[in-house]
Amino acid sequence: MSTAPAPATVLVFAGVDPSGGAGIAADILAIAAQGGHALPVITTLTVQDNDRVYEVVPVDAALVERQARALSEKIAIGAVKIGIPGSRANAQAIADVIVALRRRQPDLPVVLDPVLASGHGDTLSRGDAALALAPLLPLVTLILPNGPEALALGGVEGAAAQAAALQARGCRHVLITGGHDSGAVLVNRWFGPGESRDWRWSRLEGAFHGSGCTLAAAVAARLAQGDPMLLALDGAQAFCQRALAAAYAIAPGQLIPRRR
Repeated sequence: MSTAPAPATVLVFAGVDPSGGAGIAADILAIAAQGGHALPVITTLTVQDNDRVYEVVPVDAALVERQARALSEKIAIGAVKIGIPGSRANAQAIADVIVALRRRQPDLPVVLDPVLASGHGDTLSRGDAALALAPLLPLVTLILPNGPEALALGGVEGAAAQAAALQARGCRHVLITGGHDSGAVLVNRWFGPGESRDWRWSRLEGAFHGSGCTLAAAVAARLAQGDPMLLALDGAQAFCQRALAAAYAIAPGQLIPRRR
């Protein structure tokens, strides 16, 4: 009996959102929609709905690392996607795993969605969420902050200056998304080594739960399959725009992107 070719895998570090709209659930669906296979490592348990986060409980860092090492010792990893680590200890455990993987795969793509707070501003980490990401930044191939996250992490005004600050900390590529800006057109700004590019998308009505997870996971899946960065960014953004345009409601409040 013949089997189908194995899809590219993405090792995903993210939290559990019981509403199914963001976090690990969003990552699994977005990666599958690109033809990849997610290897989900749980970093954080949360109490939340499609609007608000009420409680965040990080998984023990040693358990996070054991989950990842059990997978990576047997399965070929095509890319790594990181959502909320939940704590500085978890971020360090994830960094240790990536360092070990890169001994075998120096060019392994690592995509970081630096989620510092929910759309309502609810914290998603124990302690300082920006500080918790510090061990990961030097290892990042691509970071995708929204405007407020870019300001918090970069510490300066202006997208170009923020990207430069993040690149100085080790992030090779920076995509600053424009979802928190205003206007009929949403602008996502990419800054790579010595070059930059903007994408412009029609701003859709409504608020969406897990849009950043969707975009970051889709990029990671495309990088895992060998797409060059610009092609991965282009295709993932188009997918995300379609998912948001087809979003649905499970309750009043933020809509759930239809990831398919």
